[in-house]
Amino acid sequence: MTGANHPITGNFHVPAPENEPVREYRPGSPESLATEAEIKRIGSITQSIPLSIGGKVFETARTQPVVSPHDHQRVLGRLSLADESHVRHAIDASLEARHDWARMPWFERIAIFLRAAELVTGKYRDEVNAATMLNQSKTYHQAEIDGACELADLLRFNAHYAEEIYSRQPKSTQGEQNYLDQRGLEGFVLAVTPFNFTNIAGNLPATAAMMGNTVLWKPSEKSALSTDVVRRVFEEAGLPPGVINCVHGDGKMVTDIALADPNLAGLSFTGSTQVFRELWKKVAHHIDTYKGYPRIVGETGGKNAVIAHPSADVQALLTGLTRGAFEFQGQKCSAASRAYIPRSVWTKLKGRLAEQIDSLVMGDVADHSTFVGAVIDEVAHDRLAAAIERAKSDGAHTVIAGGTTSKETGYFVRPTVLETTDPTAFTLSTEFFGPLLTVYVYEDKDWTETLKLADRTSQYGLTASVYANDRKAVAEALDILRDTSGYLAINDKPAGMSIGKQQFAGARASGTNDKIGSPLALQRWLSGRFIKENLAPDTDYRYPYMGI
Repeated sequence: MTGANHPITGNFHVPAPENEPVREYRPGSPESLATEAEIKRIGSITQSIPLSIGGKVFETARTQPVVSPHDHQRVLGRLSLADESHVRHAIDASLEARHDWARMPWFERIAIFLRAAELVTGKYRDEVNAATMLNQSKTYHQAEIDGACELADLLRFNAHYAEEIYSRQPKSTQGEQNYLDQRGLEGFVLAVTPFNFTNIAGNLPATAAMMGNTVLWKPSEKSALSTDVVRRVFEEAGLPPGVINCVHGDGKMVTDIALADPNLAGLSFTGSTQVFRELWKKVAHHIDTYKGYPRIVGETGGKNAVIAHPSADVQALLTGLTRGAFEFQGQKCSAASRAYIPRSVWTKLKGRLAEQIDSLVMGDVADHSTFVGAVIDEVAHDRLAAAIERAKSDGAHTVIAGGTTSKETGYFVRPTVLETTDPTAFTLSTEFFGPLLTVYVYEDKDWTETLKLADRTSQYGLTASVYANDRKAVAEALDILRDTSGYLAINDKPAGMSIGKQQFAGARASGTNDKIGSPLALQRWLSGRFIKENLAPDTDYRYPYMGI
């Protein structure tokens, strides 16, 4: 049937882990040397980063530099900035491409993104990792799990989940045929993506496009270099012109135009809570002008707690706090930023934590000894510096480790641990999105009350961790923290979900909890049409009860 996505099986199985070798990036390893060579190549040129609309690239007169956060004098590229005409052109291109793309068999659409997964783990692997390291100041490890592994995992698992969705069909009885035509949304989807994850930048527009939608993609200008690699991967994989249109520029200008368009079908967003709320208000303001009700999907901030029980393993807790709070400079929405530690554990942990955090190497991410790079830009640096200085001047806080910043060469913020005696301290409730961890020490007997305290202190509901070897304490935490987070780890850090194993998203002020890397995330971009065909139509209006 023309225009319908028949439930034809695509056999899109997720590859087994052994299909790809483990890459550890030890010094001198082949993968490390290849990435280093790519870092050198990319760092030696200044790339032109264009807009991409309707399958054509556009370089504009207005540009801005793209720099390395850990070496902000190094200009990696010149980013073309869109004006209003480019945004309207991108919307028109999306709407023009929609007819053919939405009617393409779903398994043919999916094949394009599976091809993209092969490219990002093959031909483009070193480039996307090197670009992520240079542009977002990620270490070898963080770049590999982000730019290559998670992006490919998302594309491959989403293919598997799409097959599951399209194959889920109603029953048909004798004399009729029923099936569900899973259509894309009517109009275009606006995808607004953040700087901190290359895989999110690719996944948001790809998820909507997989399901038959066309997309206006507004990436963060702070990660434009790695974003452009993803754009080229999609195009080389065979994505038709106009399906995903990449527009760089002023976020407010782009979103104002897109959200005011009657053809807006959906908003897919990852970023700050404040911006997401503003965009939601704009959608509400224009609700009378839309052809339909736009789908709104958002994943925003977090103030993620680590809560330790007196039975916690001190060494495991030490490692979880270090990795959970300070990998990628704490610029993960899932990063640990507050911890509740019982006094008996804190007496054993405090000195070891301070020593370990102060020993972390901070600097150029191309140096294998580096654990911490730079925060993304000067605004982030200044925000964190101000928060640290405010805490220092507050009598309720004590600096346990770190507490210094510098922006002479790069935007560096030393991993900082604060101890507070105030359970309502601003550092326990405000998200700073950086390497800043605040510890509140509670009395061992107050475990239950501390769980309740952790639940009510923050407006967010993204991730959390509980460290305990007492199973009764674990069960109590699971009960009291039921609404506290969309992801809760037991004896593990709150950051670091794996696609296909843990599904990520949160509620409260952290977003709409649509679970990235699950069928739920794909289902949001579909609008079902049920079709019934009567194979033996009735020819007499009368019923037996009528006695005729």
